[in-house]
Amino acid sequence: MKITELVAKYLFPPKCVFCRRVLEKDGVCDKCRDTLPYKIPQESKENVMFVDGVWSCFRYKGDVKNAIIRYKFAGLSKYSVDFSEYLEECINSNLAGKYDIISWVPLSKKRKRSRGYDQAKLLAAETCRRIGSEPVRTLVKCRDSSPQSRQTDAAGRRANVLGAYEIATADVSGKRIILIDDVFTTGSTVSECARVLKTSGAEKVYVVTIAAAGQGKK
Repeated sequence: MKITELVAKYLFPPKCVFCRRVLEKDGVCDKCRDTLPYKIPQESKENVMFVDGVWSCFRYKGDVKNAIIRYKFAGLSKYSVDFSEYLEECINSNLAGKYDIISWVPLSKKRKRSRGYDQAKLLAAETCRRIGSEPVRTLVKCRDSSPQSRQTDAAGRRANVLGAYEIATADVSGKRIILIDDVFTTGSTVSECARVLKTSGAEKVYVVTIAAAGQGKK
């Protein structure tokens, strides 16, 4: 190992994605693998309009919540590599043979410029890399809506995203589509995405996320 690499490892040692415990290499520590708030059952039992099924790997709390916040707002885009391990497992366990396309819930151009990356697109790309496929851009966010977390009720969330997405160039007619996102909260965002996809001919729209917040969906 080069001196510069040794210094970098000493100053910025690899840490567990979730609990931040120092490790020999980047990843998830054994303790977190055993104790993370896995969401069981993984599939949501509540209906979300236009969506044919929802699966989340974890509950959005504790170290999982903190890790996702760092991923989205602290520039730790490399977390997508470790998150994708759980997304791949979730897809293989619940949706193997039931989909044609893996896509994602896109950011607006303005939000992507501010953040530096589209976190859901990275998750989709890393998950597809593990599965051995390529993500497909099915949607474009054509309007920079305010963050859903600022909306105080379900009606406000639905209105906030209405008309915010449009179909991309991909042909979705007759396709069974998985949409990947980070957190599932109220259902409004993915419901609007699914509505646009089904209006363009998609047969099925499933949603897979890292975590689900509370009893609701995103």
